[in-house]
Amino acid sequence: QHGLKRCLSEFKQQLAWVERLDVTSGQVADPVSQSAPHEDAVDPENDFQREMSFYRQAQAAVLEALPRLRKLQVPTRRPDDYFAEMAKSDQQMQKIRQKLKSKQEAMERSEKAKQLRAMRKYGKKVQTEILQRRQKEKKNMLNAVKKYQKGLSDKLDFLDEEQTSSQGNKKGSASQRIKKGPNAKRRYKNQKFGFGGKKKGSKWNTKESCNDVSSFRSKVAHNKGPGKAGKGGKKALNKRPGKRARQKMKSRAR
Repeated sequence: QHGLKRCLSEFKQQLAWVERLDVTSGQVADPVSQSAPHEDAVDPENDFQREMSFYRQAQAAVLEALPRLRKLQVPTRRPDDYFAEMAKSDQQMQKIRQKLKSKQEAMERSEKAKQLRAMRKYGKKVQTEILQRRQKEKKNMLNAVKKYQKGLSDKLDFLDEEQTSSQGNKKGSASQRIKKGPNAKRRYKNQKFGFGGKKKGSKWNTKESCNDVSSFRSKVAHNKGPGKAGKGGKKALNKRPGKRARQKMKSRAR
């Protein structure tokens, strides 16, 4: 003990309180009971009581130290333009951002994969139900055919049901097309060009057309109209000879 006191006196320095800032005090008064708790009243095994005693003792030290600091004109509040450098560098923060981004992307990929699996599972379920229904219909039809072959039944309703089930969609779409009518393009062409009509045999003669001779012109029929000439006419004299005749005429001239 004497040695400890001697060592303490060797490195002990007599400095002002503003350099030391040491405060020793008890706990602050309880706001409920308005009385300071006794040290023996705190159970060291009770974590809540122990932490609350530390907290109240720190409060008492602050309430005692702040007036002394203000008296010594020591600022106790941080200025508005105070700048504190971050403990972590920008490179470290960039690594943290990249890691968080990679985790988020992994979660999104996992969620998309989960949705895709659910969709595949649902599609497979629907496909299985369709195959089972087709197999059931096929089985029922085969049973009906067997009964008909054995003479147990004389009805062929299953054939009509099969045809109606296979052609139901086609009939429905055809009826919709008929009800719907032509589109705008077809209606415009019908209005512009008409609806057509019978093409084959449109130029055939009938009894009325044979008896009608009002459009007959004898001069035109016998080649006697204006601008026409017979064998001895001017047009026949000016007719150009053919290619073979012209070649013979050239060979004779040589």
